[in-house]
Amino acid sequence: MRPLAGKVAIVTGASRGIGRAIASRLKRSGASLILTARDQAALESLAREIGDAAYLARDLRTPESAQQIVDFALATFGRIDILINNAGATQRGEFLTLTDADWADGFALKFFGAMRLTRCAWPHLKARAGSVVFISGIGGRTPGREFTIGGSVNAALLSLTKALADLGIADNVQVNGINPGAIRTDRFQARLTRAAQTEEQFIQKSGITRVGEPEDVAELVAYLVSPAGRFLHGSLIDIDGGQTKTL
Repeated sequence: MRPLAGKVAIVTGASRGIGRAIASRLKRSGASLILTARDQAALESLAREIGDAAYLARDLRTPESAQQIVDFALATFGRIDILINNAGATQRGEFLTLTDADWADGFALKFFGAMRLTRCAWPHLKARAGSVVFISGIGGRTPGREFTIGGSVNAALLSLTKALADLGIADNVQVNGINPGAIRTDRFQARLTRAAQTEEQFIQKSGITRVGEPEDVAELVAYLVSPAGRFLHGSLIDIDGGQTKTL
C-alpha cells in the first residue's frame, strides 16, 4: 500500500537519526520528499538512497531559511501536504552552568525554526488539508535537572501543538505532536558514554521495556499523516517504552 502517493512531505533534521528514518518511511508510503538539514553531504546520500527526493541544506536557526524551504518545495513539487518538524537538539547540563547562548541556541532551532516553518507552510497546508507533526520529547512532560533547556523547549512545542491544533480545526490542517523517549541515535549513544553507563543499565534505571529505534518513531509518523490516522488531532503521543509515568 502507498497511502501517501501524490503527497509532498517536508522533513526537517532529515540527515540522520529519527529524521532520516521518517524520510525513508514516508517514501515507502509513496510521498515525494523535501529533505532539509544542515549537512549537505548527508542529505545528498539520503536522497540517492531513497529516490524521488529533493533536498535543501539550510540552518533553521536563521529566520530566512523557513521561507526558502517552502519556496523550494513549491518550485520542486508545486504543493505541500505534510510537514514534519523534527530538527533540533539542546544542550544538556546543570542549570547553573548553562549560558544564555546555550538557551538561545536551544530555542532558535527546535522551537523558532519549527514555528517559522509551520507559519510559512500553513497556507499551503490549508489548501491541501495537510498535516503537521512536531517531534518534541518526553522531557517536555517530565523535566529533569540536566535537561532544563530541552524540557523547556519541548514543553513550548507541546503548547504550540495544542494551539495550532485549535486553528487546524478551522483550517482543516491536522496537527499532532510526538514525544520520543530514549531512541538509539548517535546522540543517545553519546549520552551513555558521558554517563559511563551501558544500555542495559539505562533500561533498568529508567524502568522501560527497551531503547527505541528511529524506525519506531517513523512508523508512528507514517500512521499519523496517513488517511487512517486522520482522526488523531491535537494529540501528544509518548513513544518511550513506558518511561513517562505521569498521567
